Amino acid sequence: MTTFDDRESAFESKFAHDEEMQFKAEARANKLLAQWAGEMLGKADAEMESYIREVIHSDFEEAGHEDVVRKVAADLGDKSDADTIRAKRAECLAIAKEQMVSED
Repeated sequence: MTTFDDRESAFESKFAHDEEMQFKAEARANKLLAQWAGEMLGKADAEMESYIREVIHSDFEEAGHEDVVRKVAADLGDKSDADTIRAKRAECLAIAKEQMVSED
C-alpha cells in the first residue's frame, strides 16, 4: 500500500468510528430523555422500560430527532412543550457524550 492508501484507510476508519459514536450518543440521549419524560408521566419499573423502548424506536421514523420530540410532546401533553423537550434533549445529548467519554 502507498502512503496515500494508508491515509485514506485511516480517514475511512475514523469516519466510521465517529459515526458509530454519534449514533450511540443519540440513542443514549433518547434514553435519558425518555427517562425524564417517563418520570413526569409517573412511570416506574417495567412501564418505564417499555416507554424507553417506545421512545428509542420512535427515532427510526425519520431522519433527525424531531420524531422523538413529537412523540414525547404528544405523550406529555400540557406538561411540557416541544421547545422545552428540544432543550432537554440537547442537555441529554451533552450528558450522553460525557458519559461515553468517561467510559473509554
